[in-house]
Amino acid sequence: MRAHDIGKVTFAGSAVDDPEVLSLLPGELTSLLRHTNGFVLFHGGLHVRGAVRSPAWHSIRAMMEGEDALHKLYASVMQTDIPFAEDCVGDQFLLRAGEVWCLQGETGDIEKTADSLAVFWAAIAKDPCEVLNFNPDLRLEPGQLLHAYPPFCTEESKRGVSLKPIPTLEVIRFHADFAKQLAALPEGTSFKIKVVD
Repeated sequence: MRAHDIGKVTFAGSAVDDPEVLSLLPGELTSLLRHTNGFVLFHGGLHVRGAVRSPAWHSIRAMMEGEDALHKLYASVMQTDIPFAEDCVGDQFLLRAGEVWCLQGETGDIEKTADSLAVFWAAIAKDPCEVLNFNPDLRLEPGQLLHAYPPFCTEESKRGVSLKPIPTLEVIRFHADFAKQLAALPEGTSFKIKVVD
């Protein structure tokens, strides 16, 4: 499988400059990254991280081991999970024991998405908008994700949300902090979100 077999590549990463991280990944992912070292499909519909040291938003090692490693930010993520990709709103795709799992960024909930990476890629190739839940008119710059206000997990979001492109790591950090605060509240609790600059 190559990146262009999955969908329209709108950003391709630079050459591998972190070959050591490839030894930590399963063969199918390593093979993909050796051909295209991380990429963005559909102008931001899916971002697959690469074997690079920087930029941090594109580094699979940064999400595995760095200050913003997902297992450090979310209790539901294990240190052995491989956070290989994300969708346009910052939900994270993890490889866990050969299966693809999706971490809902806003809540920290995690659920199995596909039995294997091959099944995941095939589903995206067949119907990317449905699988990744994005609008085909989406146009994000590499290194950006959409930030939703109010958050999708709230009742208020049913009346509509404002979507704003902001830097990837800001979305990930916001989601992780928000998820921690939500976890401390009883189910069904009302709360207010204070927006600060």
